[in-house]
Amino acid sequence: MDEQFDVIVVGAGSAGAVVAARASEEPGRSVLLVEAGPDYADASRTPYDLVNSHNNSYTDHDWGFDYQPTARGGSRPFPRGRVTGGSSAVNTTIALRGMPEDYDGWAAAGNPEWAWEKVLPAFKRLERDLDFGDRDYHGDAGPITIRRYRHDELTRVHQAWLAAADELGYPYCEDANDPAGWGAGPHPMNKIGRLRISTAIGYLSAARARPNLAIRANTLTRRVIVENGRAVAVEVETDGVIETVRGRLIVLSAGSLQTPCILMRSGIGPHEELAQHGINVLRDVPGVGANLSDHPALAIVCRAKDPSLLDADQPIVQTILRYTAPGSEHRNDLQIEAFSFSPRGGPLNSFAIATVLEQAYGTGMVRLSSADPHAAPITEQHFGEDERDLKRLVAGFRDTIAFTKSAAMKEVIAEVTFPDPRRDLSDEGIADFVRRLAASGFHPCATARMGPAGDPTAVVDQYGRCHAVEGLVVADASIMPTVPRANTNLTSIMIGEMIGEWVRTRPSAYGL
Repeated sequence: MDEQFDVIVVGAGSAGAVVAARASEEPGRSVLLVEAGPDYADASRTPYDLVNSHNNSYTDHDWGFDYQPTARGGSRPFPRGRVTGGSSAVNTTIALRGMPEDYDGWAAAGNPEWAWEKVLPAFKRLERDLDFGDRDYHGDAGPITIRRYRHDELTRVHQAWLAAADELGYPYCEDANDPAGWGAGPHPMNKIGRLRISTAIGYLSAARARPNLAIRANTLTRRVIVENGRAVAVEVETDGVIETVRGRLIVLSAGSLQTPCILMRSGIGPHEELAQHGINVLRDVPGVGANLSDHPALAIVCRAKDPSLLDADQPIVQTILRYTAPGSEHRNDLQIEAFSFSPRGGPLNSFAIATVLEQAYGTGMVRLSSADPHAAPITEQHFGEDERDLKRLVAGFRDTIAFTKSAAMKEVIAEVTFPDPRRDLSDEGIADFVRRLAASGFHPCATARMGPAGDPTAVVDQYGRCHAVEGLVVADASIMPTVPRANTNLTSIMIGEMIGEWVRTRPSAYGL
């Protein structure tokens, strides 16, 4: 393309679509949004798997990646959205914020712009909370609609699960996004009826009318081109044709698995990793692909007394328990949640209850499998290797077992099929399950983490600007210093709001 854009955003996902929408609010600034997957500009023609918020889209708009969760566990699929809206267009629509302490922790690590009091306005700006929009910590006019299921809308499994939580002494929490709240209650979800309110719908639907915003779909970004220490273009591929598109500011929003790979293919990353794949090292940046943070999880599977209560067309998730592990210094570092049915396949006769560790110390890594831009990354999680994580996940799993023994859940459970009750369910026995079977909550982040220039693990500064290369910004979950105590989609949208607004209102800070 001969045209030079003011801003090129790579990746139209949870953050990238937001950055492009906010940056293009300035009519004199040209913005190009590049997406590897398809784009459905007409909402009426959006495929059903993207509309259907009752369950994830697993295959039709997926990258086909896999990952290694534990040293002893086998490889598993790692679903990531390949479509405008990214993973916000294919996920479970859980609209959960982290704890205020998460963002204050980011600020304390040298990123003061990300303190809770600074990010709360962005959280409020992005949401249209239909239940609690009048509260001072919520928004009521944003592009992402959020609601919670009423009790009479819950499936029988979720009604029994909430009754069990009450029986076990957990308080009822009407709003899991109350900054001071904890307990069991309905999940906040970004949906209207069955419709999933992705960033493609919430942000791009209105932005498409702007003549200064161009969206280029089905276009793979191969690498960023750097000249004299400044990012000046992206090399892209559409239907096998490779082109160079020039831009004054390049924003990578390709996600925590793809963004570090694009950086490495561009010659920005760990020297040893790049040399191994024959990539010319422009900048030795050890933090690229390191520090992968996520939520390890382990589920109990229960066979239902009455399989007719289970329906694969039901909403798969509706409720949540947030609470603190025994003796933990991190508030609400554990989640327990029920699934309306087990997504494992086979006969529809079972449902699951999962334990999820929300504040994790352990980290993994993302590496290149090849210099080929079409090659999938190598993703290693190392779940269960940090003893602090292992101890709390074991405690959470034991608390989850207690749900299955409650009177309320016994009304719907015929038997627990995993773990086999005849197996060793001591703490060490459960720890063995974790080391072998823990899986991802699919919330990867921190693979291009932000921090001050003196932090050897930091890739970008607190404004998303790459330390090593001028004119290059990262704006997605990659820049999170640590995983927040929540599903990461809402925080990723918030990151798009923060950086998109900075690009719009502080252009000189980004060389515009």
